[in-house]
Amino acid sequence: MKKQDGTILEKTPFPSPHPNIKLFTVTYYSQGLKVKGLLAEPIEEGMYDGFLYLRGGIKNVGKVRPARIVQFAAQGFVVFAPYYRGNQGGEGNEDFGGEDRMDAISGFRLLENHPKVSKDRIHVFGFSRGGVMALFTAIHCPETASVVTWGGVSDMFLTYEERKDLRRMMKRVIGGTPQKYPERFQYRTPLFELEKLHAPVLIIHGVKDSNVSVEHAYRLEKRLHALDKEVDSWYFDEYTHYFPPAVNRKIVEDLTHWMKTKSVK
Repeated sequence: MKKQDGTILEKTPFPSPHPNIKLFTVTYYSQGLKVKGLLAEPIEEGMYDGFLYLRGGIKNVGKVRPARIVQFAAQGFVVFAPYYRGNQGGEGNEDFGGEDRMDAISGFRLLENHPKVSKDRIHVFGFSRGGVMALFTAIHCPETASVVTWGGVSDMFLTYEERKDLRRMMKRVIGGTPQKYPERFQYRTPLFELEKLHAPVLIIHGVKDSNVSVEHAYRLEKRLHALDKEVDSWYFDEYTHYFPPAVNRKIVEDLTHWMKTKSVK
């Protein structure tokens, strides 16, 4: 019998830096592949909102950090962070917002099946390249309670244009240039599918960001407004792709509070 996407195949304890949060390395099912991820569960009994954390980067750039996952779990969430296919011993290969988006969508299903998660209260968070993954997950899963994209990519054509240092990788992984294969870049650009998005969106972006320019946020916000979707934007004039630790902590508190106000439909 074929296993459902999001089915947990293995769950191994992982050292947690927080006394009230349990961490596990998880092997789960996604499109027939065994994919790895990190799961954080508050020790205290009860039902929690789910939080799907979608990292940026590719391969060893932008890896999931346990301390970051625990930071969100400590705000009162069961958090799952896929490593994406082909990483940390998982099967398959990342393709930068292509088929690997299914690892995020399967991660959403994993949270839906978690015994401590309220099914109608699952939020999706994407950082950097994870912004694309978060938007596609929410488009595919209309029951998503809210979406946050922080320093998030929204337009893969723009990433190719701006990030000359990533072009070789993008050509290899995506299979060509936007000029030669525009349909492959369009497939990875959620701006073209936002009509299908139902969840409220929060955009967080540093205006001085040179990794993912603030233009990604502006384009996303403009398109959501044009479609009369619910969107909030927090722009920070003084910051880049990375925020100082104290500011970061405050924004984590603020965004998780924002999520919880959006989770009752």
